[in-house]
Amino acid sequence: MKRVAVVILNWNGEKMLREFLPDVVRHSTGAEIVVADNASTDGSLQMLEREFPLVRRIVLDRNHGFAQGYHLALEQVDAEFYLLLNNDVQVGADWLSPLLEYMDKNPHVAACQPKLLCHWDRTRFEYAGASGGYIDAWGYPYCRGRVMGTVEEDRGQYDEPASLLWATGAALMIRREAYWQAGGLDGRFFAHQEEIDLCWRLRSRGYGIACVPQSKVWHVGGGTLPKDSPHKTYLNFRNNLLLLYKNLPSERLDTVMHVRFWLDALASVQFLLTGKWGSFLAVWRGRRDFFRMRPQFVSDRERNLKAAVLSPVPEQTAVSILWQYYARGKKTFKEIHPTENNNKQHI
Repeated sequence: MKRVAVVILNWNGEKMLREFLPDVVRHSTGAEIVVADNASTDGSLQMLEREFPLVRRIVLDRNHGFAQGYHLALEQVDAEFYLLLNNDVQVGADWLSPLLEYMDKNPHVAACQPKLLCHWDRTRFEYAGASGGYIDAWGYPYCRGRVMGTVEEDRGQYDEPASLLWATGAALMIRREAYWQAGGLDGRFFAHQEEIDLCWRLRSRGYGIACVPQSKVWHVGGGTLPKDSPHKTYLNFRNNLLLLYKNLPSERLDTVMHVRFWLDALASVQFLLTGKWGSFLAVWRGRRDFFRMRPQFVSDRERNLKAAVLSPVPEQTAVSILWQYYARGKKTFKEIHPTENNNKQHI
């Protein structure tokens, strides 16, 4: 069994693979490199066979999306640690060793992420995970280094390892045993927020989730669905409600869902007023499909609550980032959490 398998899920990402895979191969000594292909039609597989013959290929029968694609691929990977890596991520010379060292020193930590920086502006964090993720009182994800649409410059302000609720799926190291014990990524999500769901399940079971900023990677982002895509809006709103239903403690569920109806309605009105008719409709389609899908998740919710030893998890914070951001003008993580140092991992 290998210690680490770096698993890259690919769908029509020939250009990204050609640009970023050489550094992954060069800087991942000792790790198995795997590309799991979601039935690409752009020549990705032919390019891999021709230019990267030593990289293992797992060929899936169709585009299963992020969650199920990874889940099916990981069933075929034998390693102590999986490292899920987007195909649009550039890695540096010493990116794996800080993650491995941290996991070896902290056996209670199930998953960790590096510091995620922006590929096209290397002084700034990247939206999809920055320096580690949390969820606010009403279920909105945010990060050290990214709150709502504000992405901070990296000035070393989040360079200490920290306990998280979720680590980004763009570059996620996770223990094989913990992944399968918690049930893995939920393929019904298809894409977006599935890593938050998995990390929440792990955290509620008492595992740690961490950011290890001594490891740095650079993410392009938005390679599959652009930021303003109505389908992306649909998946984010639907999947956010699904992960809340699956993981929220019973005493919070009804209140959060009631408040979220009005907050989602407000978001849809904002889309409408800014001329984004597709995104306006996507909010309501997402809510409709959440209620249609909810019966599928009743047993998942019961299982998660039964397995929980932390309820609620401490990294679901008591603040409302909408209130802090829009009403109080607090745009950064440290402005919202001035005692952030108290949240560092103490080991």
